[in-house]
Amino acid sequence: MPLPTDEKLLALSEDLIAQLQAIFGAYPGLRPAHAKGTMLTGTFTPAAGAASVTRAPHVTRESTPVTVRFSNSTGLPLVPDNDPNANPRGMAVRFNLAERSHTDIVSHSTDGFPTHTGEEFLAFLKALASSDLSNIPASPLGAFLGSHPAALAFVQTPKPAPSSFGRESYFGVTAMEFTNAEGVTRFGRYRIIPEAGNDHLDDAATAAKGVEYLFEEIVERVKTGPVAFKLMVQLAGEGDVVDDATIHWPESREVAELGRIELTAMVPDEAEAQRHIIFDPIPRVDGIEPSDDPLLELRAAIYLISGRRRREAK
Repeated sequence: MPLPTDEKLLALSEDLIAQLQAIFGAYPGLRPAHAKGTMLTGTFTPAAGAASVTRAPHVTRESTPVTVRFSNSTGLPLVPDNDPNANPRGMAVRFNLAERSHTDIVSHSTDGFPTHTGEEFLAFLKALASSDLSNIPASPLGAFLGSHPAALAFVQTPKPAPSSFGRESYFGVTAMEFTNAEGVTRFGRYRIIPEAGNDHLDDAATAAKGVEYLFEEIVERVKTGPVAFKLMVQLAGEGDVVDDATIHWPESREVAELGRIELTAMVPDEAEAQRHIIFDPIPRVDGIEPSDDPLLELRAAIYLISGRRRREAK
């Protein structure tokens, strides 16, 4: 995948990577955000009615191998699993369509995003970096949140720790455009729902957990049987905004099932796999197109730039 040629977009991508590293530190060979992660393998099996939503190849074939990465938030590779800053958690899914052919989903465990544009997100990170978090109202972060209600709502959204990566729901940040074989097109946002059900811990239970509890638990969980999720899409209604990740659609909107993700094993030689894989927020597959959300091209550029540097690190 080539880098975009938009110099303004590339400069903003570099600024965001630099700002994340200014906050968390620079760790060659690791991601600037969601640095701490673990990877599993399994299979995606489409639901019976999924082809009515999209003609994408992984929905129209019997099954597709998948690679999934679960992660903690922040760019800290050793962030404790029981640290509140480790939320929201991440889940990235790669559908391995053929050799050197794939499509991805990048999601996290809080529905939505704090800002509409990359420029706003950079301003948010700069405010965070320059603030006394013990006195947020009098800080640059307090001023930013006061003038950006969507960011304030995101920050104030409860983010309880899950008991397991396999008992958390994950949400696509941006809308995608889904087209079926008849050419019918609808916008939608991914939701990945655990078959075992959501299970969250209160603050006291989280604090009592070990610093590696999620990473240890998922290894043991997959040994006892598949870790399964339903891949869903919340479909936009007439008049819904589809190019702004800060705007939620009503819960009354239709939610279609695309299929089942079943994870059955940890990825072998995980350190090398983590260093090599570069997830792509843009689907780049027939039947699923990106929306016009300004975060999409920016996130794809950031992932590619940082991913190439990760591969080159020794």
